[in-house]
Amino acid sequence: MATTKAPDAGRRSDRSRRAIHDAALALVTEEGYRRTTIEGIAARAGVGKQTIYRWWPSKAAVLMDAFLGLAGRTAEDTGGAPQPEGAAPSGGSAPGFPDTGDLAADLKTVLRATVDELNNPVLEAVTRALTAEGIVDAKLGAEFVQQLLDPQLALYVTRLRAAQEAGHVRAEVDPRIALELLIGPLMHRWLLRTLPLTHAYADEVVDYAVGGLTPRA
Repeated sequence: MATTKAPDAGRRSDRSRRAIHDAALALVTEEGYRRTTIEGIAARAGVGKQTIYRWWPSKAAVLMDAFLGLAGRTAEDTGGAPQPEGAAPSGGSAPGFPDTGDLAADLKTVLRATVDELNNPVLEAVTRALTAEGIVDAKLGAEFVQQLLDPQLALYVTRLRAAQEAGHVRAEVDPRIALELLIGPLMHRWLLRTLPLTHAYADEVVDYAVGGLTPRA
């Protein structure tokens, strides 16, 4: 008599989680964060509401988990921060952050990629929702910084320290403050929609910032 194979609970759970992630991301993009509900996510994913609450305590937690998964898949697809064509990273670079020996060029490469991500409609709605919610929900904001922002900012710190060791950045410069000179203007323009966020703007930000970081004659 043929044996009946037991259902793979782990695989079913993975499918359900992915369906919930996809549903949350789609609804936030289509309806906005405020109009997205646990009930709506459950209906779109084809699961029961209690299935969601078994894994996540809130709508914000679902979205955070979904966004981290999306960011991870995006990084896998792109291989991390883009490398300049034909350039080989040197020994001092952080994984995923180019180090061609030209600090300004490397920063422009990464900031241009950041502009593309912020302008990506799939990522933009979710990033805005999590950023806004993190302002009023301190716990969510701290989780967003710890899980997503800090690992990315650490790459900037490592690259800037390598530039210091190479004599391309003044020794007294604080890398954490320096990276905020680079990222802050982009986020300000993107969050407030003051002006278009473009590659040309990213390049100018790098030129202005690097001019203040390099050794003085």
